[in-house]
Amino acid sequence: MKKGLCCTLALMGMSLSSQGWATGAFDPDGDFMFGDWGGARTDLADQGVNFRFEYISEMAYSVDGGFRDKHTGRYADQWTAGANFDLDRLFGVPNAQFQLTLTDRNGESLTNDVINNPNSGGGSSSQEVYGRGSVTRITQLWYGQSYMDDTFELKAGRVPVGDDFAVIDSNFQNLYLGSGEPGNQNGGIWYNWPISQWALVGKWNITREQYAQIGFFNLNEANLDRDHGLDLKHSGTSGTLIPVEYGFEPEHGLNDLPGHYRLGYYYSSADADDYSSRDKNSDAEKGHRYGLYYVIDQQVTSHENDRNRGLGVFSMGTWNDGDTATFDRYLSAGVTYTGPFDGREQDEIGLGLAYVHVNDDYNDWSRSDNASLVGGSSALNYVPRQGEEYNAELYYSLQATPWMAFRPNLQYVRHPGTNNDVDNAWIAGLSVLATF
Repeated sequence: MKKGLCCTLALMGMSLSSQGWATGAFDPDGDFMFGDWGGARTDLADQGVNFRFEYISEMAYSVDGGFRDKHTGRYADQWTAGANFDLDRLFGVPNAQFQLTLTDRNGESLTNDVINNPNSGGGSSSQEVYGRGSVTRITQLWYGQSYMDDTFELKAGRVPVGDDFAVIDSNFQNLYLGSGEPGNQNGGIWYNWPISQWALVGKWNITREQYAQIGFFNLNEANLDRDHGLDLKHSGTSGTLIPVEYGFEPEHGLNDLPGHYRLGYYYSSADADDYSSRDKNSDAEKGHRYGLYYVIDQQVTSHENDRNRGLGVFSMGTWNDGDTATFDRYLSAGVTYTGPFDGREQDEIGLGLAYVHVNDDYNDWSRSDNASLVGGSSALNYVPRQGEEYNAELYYSLQATPWMAFRPNLQYVRHPGTNNDVDNAWIAGLSVLATF
């Protein structure tokens, strides 16, 4: 599976052919690369079993600038295999479903040591699919139930926080222009895909266009352990993450077009370093963390009354408690256009900008040991001063078939790793997506 996309697809195609499932495979108008498995896939869906098999790769190449300032490329990918079970159709349990999803990630990051100074405390990534190690994980394992004609919904099991909170549909390769942004600045408590946590999520669909939801996510750093990606039980817990979100999703909003508006708050009961102490050796802690976020995603035009084509705008923002957060504020905005050309109705162009600011107290706290290091700024553990980082990306998504897409992109990073002393960087990227 890790020898490359072409080899893998060929082997899978041969396997399907040998089993008599090749009918409709590689049909340029079909929904899946390997077709309907001779009708078996549709039959299973009718019985309540829907499969999901996907692949995404992200390549990034350093064109100019960055910490190393050298021309080099990195590759990362993710395989996804999942199944959703309609328990009403299968076993007669009304309005119930079960979801199981496995993910397998591989590859390396261009950002970690080529674009950023490795001693910096973070910033964005030029490959959003990279992260949390090359390992197979249980990413979703949950039971869902709805009540009173879908007025109330419950989900219990292993769930990534970003599956339900601060969600936005994004095709950007840069991490800071994607979904679940509070987790990208609060990775110690808010885990996005592919990390899951034991959780309970409740949702109230107030009207057809409004909802309110709350989640309770068990915080346990063992969830990050690469040696236990398929384990369901981990010893120890540090607290609970509680996100709360209100959403407004008008189908006929601005210009009679759909939009998504989300406003959220999160609270963590886990102990956190108190950066206001500005001294790593003080052991000062606070028993909580909290913050706010918003998501706006609005289509503003249509193409000749085709609502599936047109211009959309988006913006996301987070504010985090300055005493405990590495990044105290984040903001992004951008535009997308779906169906830019006749005959290419599924293609999309996107341009996005993102900004993040390092908490001043964290900056002082993280650098408090620098004076004691032998060698000064040349010491291995020396932490550079950090401030802010700006990211920009322009992409074109070419939907070659319903099951295959290519997304070349160009990214620009100002102050990589939030370090003003690192040269601004240009990065060329390419995402490849396949649905089997």
